[in-house]
Amino acid sequence: MAVESFSSVTSLADTQGRTSRRSHALFEALQKEIVLGSLLPEQALTEMDLAQRFDCSQGTVREALMRLNEEGLVKRLPNRGTHVAPCHADDARALLHIRREVECSYLDRVVARADAALDRDLHEMLNGMRNAARDGDEYMLSVWDRAFHSRLFLAADLPLVAPILTRCLIHNHRYKILNSTPNRALEATAERHLPILDALAARDVAALRELLAHHIATIVDFGPDLSDGDSKP
Repeated sequence: MAVESFSSVTSLADTQGRTSRRSHALFEALQKEIVLGSLLPEQALTEMDLAQRFDCSQGTVREALMRLNEEGLVKRLPNRGTHVAPCHADDARALLHIRREVECSYLDRVVARADAALDRDLHEMLNGMRNAARDGDEYMLSVWDRAFHSRLFLAADLPLVAPILTRCLIHNHRYKILNSTPNRALEATAERHLPILDALAARDVAALRELLAHHIATIVDFGPDLSDGDSKP
């Protein structure tokens, strides 16, 4: 009896683990399509259609959509279903200002806690950006870019603030990709991070703050000026 009970619990855990992995994979696939614009702003999404398309259960789809809703990439409204979130310049501008405030205001904490592991991780992420740029893969470049800035802020040791930055980063990149001109210089985009690494290596808070503020303010090189002409934090 004990063996049967243990087997049942193990089987349930395995099933939940597989479901969780599948929902995470679906979340990542849908996130990519939304960021790249394959799924258009305001486009309706139904659990049944997505379940058929990805050959999974509606429960798996529901979990993935809930995570996308938490990121603000979809809107789930009672009696109105799920739609891809809009991507407006006003939202992008507000999120860019919030991002700059979050990233640039606590660099003294980052520098005070910087160590060899942080330097190593950031260089690995820069190499990831470089490889994606050489492959012409703008989405993977954005993934490594977001990882770079998230890892840098992680050193500030402000875990309740980090999710705010995560949301800002994904929406900044989505807006940039959806509004950018084709054939942008992806390798130059990756190399923009090198001066930030140099300032961090020198443990120069003032230089790091100035470079990072300019980096953020000039992330969008098209359409409306989201920086309002101000590159300082």
